[in-house]
Amino acid sequence: MNSRRLLALVSKESLQIVRDPSAILIAFVLPVLLLFLFAYAVSLDIRQVHLGVVLQSDSARAQSLAADFSGTPYFRVVPVRHRKEVTPLLVSGELKGYVLIPADFDRRLFRGDPLIQVITDGTQPNTANFVAGYTRGVLVNWLSDHGLQAPIRLDARFWFNPEVETRKFLVPGAIAIIMTMIGTLLTALVVAREWERGTMEALLSTPARIPEILLGKLLPYFGLGLVATMGSTLLAIHIFDVPLRGSWAALLLVSSCFLVPALGQGLVISALARNQFIAAQAALFSGFLPAFLLSGFLFEIDAMPAPIRWLTHIVPARYFIESLHSVFLVGDVWSLLLQDMFAMLGLGTVMFVIARVKTRKSLE
Repeated sequence: MNSRRLLALVSKESLQIVRDPSAILIAFVLPVLLLFLFAYAVSLDIRQVHLGVVLQSDSARAQSLAADFSGTPYFRVVPVRHRKEVTPLLVSGELKGYVLIPADFDRRLFRGDPLIQVITDGTQPNTANFVAGYTRGVLVNWLSDHGLQAPIRLDARFWFNPEVETRKFLVPGAIAIIMTMIGTLLTALVVAREWERGTMEALLSTPARIPEILLGKLLPYFGLGLVATMGSTLLAIHIFDVPLRGSWAALLLVSSCFLVPALGQGLVISALARNQFIAAQAALFSGFLPAFLLSGFLFEIDAMPAPIRWLTHIVPARYFIESLHSVFLVGDVWSLLLQDMFAMLGLGTVMFVIARVKTRKSLE
């Protein structure tokens, strides 16, 4: 690969971005509009969550209550014996909350003390409220079934999002949706336009190799995507009061990994479509809709049918949203971030290989 040719291609593409008003609109105006829309106009409601039950008491009453949690259709219960085992599951997102039934459950029952403690993942406010509300319902039914009149008292805490604000969950996810739009749609439109005008064929006839041409197309939009991500993050922090508990370095790293498959998908679409209208439709259908519906942004992935859950593994936005929720609301959980980054880079590599093959065939 010739660095001088690559630099020339990047410079050419960068000048084209500056001269193209539509690229500026998509990269900077669209994120602002969508962030305000998602922050103020979208609300969520869910039906099922994974719930841990930490049973520290061996009494018959405590075991009966734990069995009631397992018997309700509203929870998928994961029994946990020790409290220290449940924290990593909550941080990694495998559990959305857990119920602690203490060792002195019977004594608390007759003294009127709080009977159970409920810990939830506050990064998803609707899930947190769901857990708190339905654990209360299970406890009410259990007391009624056993003819007990003890006062119902819960000690509920919401981790990562103590105020249980939906906005703090939606805005990081909205950034992922916006980056999908910028990466896939913008790249697909710009490159498809070059196919329409015949300039792509002229470029392919130069001494530049296909990987150099593709990288020359990708790198300027990669930089543009990072700038848009940083701008959206500043809006999230200063306008919508979303905390950034992780580091800017982690945010840049996961954003860079996500832009690889997003931009690669745009290159694949443009190589297949070679028409702006078809490219736009394909980008919306294969990029925006899966990111919106199958990434965990609107709907819990765990509540989806098994075939759909498997399908979400090839949606890059799934991993990006998971990483953004971690960086914004939890911190730099590298065990989770590295797993997501490798998944995004793997998908990006596949996209780039497909784009190279399809571009060669288009030239032939």
